[in-house]
Amino acid sequence: MELTPQSSVRDVQLALEELEDPKHRTINEKHGDDFGVNLSKLRALAKALKSNQELADALWATSDTGCRLVALLIAKPRTFTVEKLQAWSKDATTPKVQAWFLNYIVKKTKLLEELRLVLLEQEDPVQLAAGWELTAHQVVKAPELLDLEQLLDTIEAQMLTAPDRLQWAMNTTLAQIGIENEALRPRALAIGESLQVLADYPTSAGCVSPFAPIWITEMVKRKA
Repeated sequence: MELTPQSSVRDVQLALEELEDPKHRTINEKHGDDFGVNLSKLRALAKALKSNQELADALWATSDTGCRLVALLIAKPRTFTVEKLQAWSKDATTPKVQAWFLNYIVKKTKLLEELRLVLLEQEDPVQLAAGWELTAHQVVKAPELLDLEQLLDTIEAQMLTAPDRLQWAMNTTLAQIGIENEALRPRALAIGESLQVLADYPTSAGCVSPFAPIWITEMVKRKA
């Protein structure tokens, strides 16, 4: 089914149904995602729709993961308030939807830091994970807004026992601190070595291990 900027929610749903692939769904479900559409084809659907916040809101309201991924691609980040960002963040619970929400919406607004602070006050580990993902981003983009030593204190005390997605986001923050801050690099490396979080994570050939000491060392080498 061909989509246009005038297409409706139902049109998008039908187009996604046509693209549904059981093999893709099986793979995605292993990673906690409940959709079965090839992402390149999903992106093509969104491109045909063009930017449309009204349609994005309607697609988001369906609660369907495929529709929400399309919504994130056609939404207009600058129209979001911090309240709306927080509401969408609470809805963005599956890994792919959360990742796209943070990358395609939050990181393109001027409200990133405000939302980050809100998310870090939440008790839900999925929301906390989003807050830590934004913290890792700020380590690179706006470290002057952060207390990096305090972040390392928290990571050292909490990362080992954190739920998987929160642990991953904290580990990303640890690695970024080690990569970006030469003075704190020895401590970041030491924390990574001590906790051994993701030390045994299977890594494909050509990819950098997410184990912080390896990740930090490799990226520093590449920067040099």
